[in-house]
Amino acid sequence: MSAVSSRLPVFPWDKLEPYKATATAHPDGIVDLSVGTPVDPVPALVQEALTGAANSPGYPTVWGTAELRDALTGWVERRLGARGVSHANVLPVVGSKELVAWLPTQLGLGAGDRVAYPLLAYPTYEVGARLCGAEPVPYDDPTELDPAGLRLLWLNSPSNPTGRVLAKDELTRVVAWAREHGVLLFSDECYLELGWESEPVSVLHPDVCGGTYEGIVAVHSLSKRSNLAGYRAAFLAGDPAVLGELLKIRKHGGMMVPAPVQAATVAALGDDTHVQEQRERYAARRTALRAALEAHGFRVDHSEASLYLWSTRDEPCWDTVAHLAGLGILVAPGDFYGPAGGRHVRVALTATDERIDAAVKRLV
Repeated sequence: MSAVSSRLPVFPWDKLEPYKATATAHPDGIVDLSVGTPVDPVPALVQEALTGAANSPGYPTVWGTAELRDALTGWVERRLGARGVSHANVLPVVGSKELVAWLPTQLGLGAGDRVAYPLLAYPTYEVGARLCGAEPVPYDDPTELDPAGLRLLWLNSPSNPTGRVLAKDELTRVVAWAREHGVLLFSDECYLELGWESEPVSVLHPDVCGGTYEGIVAVHSLSKRSNLAGYRAAFLAGDPAVLGELLKIRKHGGMMVPAPVQAATVAALGDDTHVQEQRERYAARRTALRAALEAHGFRVDHSEASLYLWSTRDEPCWDTVAHLAGLGILVAPGDFYGPAGGRHVRVALTATDERIDAAVKRLV
């Protein structure tokens, strides 16, 4: 029973518990900036769509309703600048973490195969490789990798945890390299709606992919843009051959987005107003928190997009975690995202205005 779990790293968040206890003991309570989970309300029109579809006694389909696929294709063309997107180019998934963790398994990867992801990265890329017995390969520049045995290449722009955005020419170069070597490329673009100092670009943009989706798939989520982390609403867009194969596999696995969540997704993707309102909330929190961190002696690196400030005091990350916990502020140590993060911490913007204000007062 332990054979599979023994392949996996220790669940990192358990290591934070002592620091969480310290922060919680602060007289004014904890300010938890460690996990990037939304705290603001689900938009009213999304809630209404969900409840309107609550009487859904039958099984939903894995591919989703025609209305959902229309919403996905329409958004991909309108927001990402993609062209000629059909229903065959999209696939709903049960939250993006599920997809990241199980994608290598669903692709049939295993021993002898290699899965590459950024040196500083969301830990689930590594987990997905280990679950199927493939070799996890962190990279600095993917085009410097040995392509032998490399079956899956993950990009992540904007990055979690650093907020770094890959420029259009860099994306174009990596897509060309992956195609040249027959490497399937998946681009995690879940923070694309949250660019601050840089405008993120999708691999599906014609300037990047050359107008063809062969060998590339983009991953998108409604968790952050629409405060729908609790709904588990995400989707893929790109190569129809890859998505068609995944659809067949996911049908057998029963990986179905619930019908009310499908209806909610249609509503969320059809409305830009709530996205702009949420961006404004995060922008205000980001401005206040960044100024406070810098006044406290931190340097913020990258962070031109996403919901995090990649911050350092040029000391071991756990020393920084302990220092901030003493102020009642909990953050994520950078080494959760790879050894290269050992002198940074990830500070999330996902707290209420009141809690952000509390953190600012403690820092300045």
